[in-house]
Amino acid sequence: MFSTKEIPSASSLFATYASMTASVMLVRTVVNDLVPSPLRVYAHSAFRHFFKTRSSDLTLIIEESSNITRNQIYDAAEVYLSTKISPNTERLRICKTPKEKNITIRLEKDEKIIDSFQGVAFKWRFIHSEAEKNHPHDMYPSRSERRSFELSFPKKHKDIVFDSYVPFILEEAKAIKDEQRVLRMFTLNTSHCYGGGGGIRWDSINLEHPSTFETLAMEPDLKNVVMEDLNRFVRRKDFYKRVGRAWKRGYLLYGPPGTGKSSLVAAMANYLKFDIYDLQLANIMRDSDLRRLLLSTGNRSILVIEDIDCSVDWADRRSGDELQRFDDHFQSKAPGTRSKDKAESNGAKGQFNAQLTLSGLLNFIDGLWSSCGDERIIIFTTNHKERLDPALLRPGRMDMHIHMSYCTPHGFKLLAANYLGISGEHSLYGEIESLIETTEVTPAQVAGELMKSEDADVALGELVNLLKRKKLEGDGVVDEAAATTTTNQEVGIKKLAKRQKTENTKPRKYNGRKRTTRKKL
Repeated sequence: MFSTKEIPSASSLFATYASMTASVMLVRTVVNDLVPSPLRVYAHSAFRHFFKTRSSDLTLIIEESSNITRNQIYDAAEVYLSTKISPNTERLRICKTPKEKNITIRLEKDEKIIDSFQGVAFKWRFIHSEAEKNHPHDMYPSRSERRSFELSFPKKHKDIVFDSYVPFILEEAKAIKDEQRVLRMFTLNTSHCYGGGGGIRWDSINLEHPSTFETLAMEPDLKNVVMEDLNRFVRRKDFYKRVGRAWKRGYLLYGPPGTGKSSLVAAMANYLKFDIYDLQLANIMRDSDLRRLLLSTGNRSILVIEDIDCSVDWADRRSGDELQRFDDHFQSKAPGTRSKDKAESNGAKGQFNAQLTLSGLLNFIDGLWSSCGDERIIIFTTNHKERLDPALLRPGRMDMHIHMSYCTPHGFKLLAANYLGISGEHSLYGEIESLIETTEVTPAQVAGELMKSEDADVALGELVNLLKRKKLEGDGVVDEAAATTTTNQEVGIKKLAKRQKTENTKPRKYNGRKRTTRKKL
């Protein structure tokens, strides 16, 4: 214990405190006068950093967007964490739009989730804050809210996070999106072109076509070849990049109408989970419009141009006779009206030259513009392959040619199982198969007969009658009838032209005089 003499008095303590305060103020004054301000700030921050309590955790901030683009890690984390909801979570956000099949679940503000990966605990927290208000005179105000995730973990596991955990989240989110993805079918909306909206654009609806490779009436060998080719295409991203080619694949589907070309396109989309863009070339006037539309198509998509042999008249493939007829149209005017129509002729020629060209389409398929987009499939369909321009069939454009032929016995059995639910054999199968082998009938015609009745005996009986009728007609009889019809039409046209010529040269009265009317040249 201290004695009474050892305890300082209050007056001595006050004197000592006053002396120390005066000394500190003197030192502070000297430092402020002699030491520059930047050096004082640096010394102060170094002093605080030296005595600051060290944390063993590292926190990563994952914002929703980076400047004007979406943050891919944020989107992946949002999808991934929706599958890691724990019973301790108190608040969630749920929503569902008409275009979605499932309910979307997301974290609410300040909610936390603990995830485990390779034995390490990772703490997630969703941050939703209001941004500073913009100036009232700002022309382009920024967003009024900011969203981000905070990921906290021990610092010693930083390599695991960047090398394994984040790539794992990206892959898992991609797989979840593919599984929950609602396929879309895009078609052209031309109302904006005439309503002042800036041209043609894509409109979309849900793709609900039920066609799959299991229900498609194709030969098993051909079906397996197509599926293997699709699988090889989607897994060869690095290969296409290494060899310097755009990540795309071209398919030509050709064959008679009703052989399942459109159904094969839908089956490919359902198999790969790709959207479909249905491009009608007849609605496009210029190469610039075509390029803008093609560049606006998304990745993991199928671009379809049906009946490409008759969908558009390529301006750069017209013959010299057609170009000469265009000029003769204006040269045949009367001499007094040629100068008047000079502006019209020049304007029409300019419009003629500005039309859609085949080279514009080919430039997107395998030209410089083909690299704008990844994982795309381009499909052309036609009923007459021989009518296609040879430029479309060159190597590197249509990589695979698929012949969609008439119905086969295997295709018939598959259709019968789909439409009538027949899993085994039927008493009429033998007759139908023998007729199909000697008769050209499309899968669409077979399906039409099978839909006429739910009774298998009745439906198959109708199909037998159809096959017998087609066998009796035969290809030669049908062609002869068509030729006879065409000949009769030509004879009728010639008779009509001869009668009109006779009437034009027949004398008739005109004001009491006979006058012969000449046909204008």
